[in-house]
Amino acid sequence: MQLKSTEQMNALREGGERLENVMQEVIKAVCAGVSTAELDDIADRAIRQYEGIPIFKGYGEEFGKPFPASICTSINDEVVHGIPRKDRIIQEGDLVKIDMGMRFDGMVTDMARTVAVGAVSDEAARLVRVTEESLLRGISAVRIGAKLSDYARAVQKHVEENGFSVVRDLVGHGVGFDLHEPPQIPNYFFAGMKDASFRPGMAVAFEPMVNAGGYEVCLGKDGWVFMTEDGRLSAHFEDTVIITDQGVEVVTRSGK
Repeated sequence: MQLKSTEQMNALREGGERLENVMQEVIKAVCAGVSTAELDDIADRAIRQYEGIPIFKGYGEEFGKPFPASICTSINDEVVHGIPRKDRIIQEGDLVKIDMGMRFDGMVTDMARTVAVGAVSDEAARLVRVTEESLLRGISAVRIGAKLSDYARAVQKHVEENGFSVVRDLVGHGVGFDLHEPPQIPNYFFAGMKDASFRPGMAVAFEPMVNAGGYEVCLGKDGWVFMTEDGRLSAHFEDTVIITDQGVEVVTRSGK
């Protein structure tokens, strides 16, 4: 784990604010009849207008399978890493998960939101609400000296008390110099987890993925998208958080 300097933290703050602005532009465009490729075009243009680099595009190139878009768009039972397509048209009642990352001034921020399109089922609305609440409760458990398990327990408790399940196979992560850095940050507690302490200089991406049914997921045929194994709905929220001597700052959430 590489700790960040004051200058690098400042770049994360500015980059996080800019990435949140990009997210807001994309969310405004989410509606029935729009393709996920159109959302990707909006995000790509906006990221560049904010002097950033879309960090998702080309990710995985070293493994021979580069991600082809600037954002991930995952719908309904798709959990994460959905590839935007011209023929994937958003429908009334969908849950659309938008995940994006940007490099600005050398530093990477990462965030995700779930958008309910029009009138959705009561279960879908509750799933979205509980997932975002679980992220915020997890972040509230974070302070200097707290453990990864403090965050994980807070997320898992809220999710399971509401009858949903936390995805096990996909986790949060360190962020900043690259999109994915140590430590891995599970959204659930388990015996034997690597339980590092939060300390000043850390930058992390917290991202609970929550399923309406079981926690099991499976990889789709394209080798990127993960889906719920039982075909039920999933929701996803993510924020980039920095730990400083003054405490915890969520750089991708301004309250706008």
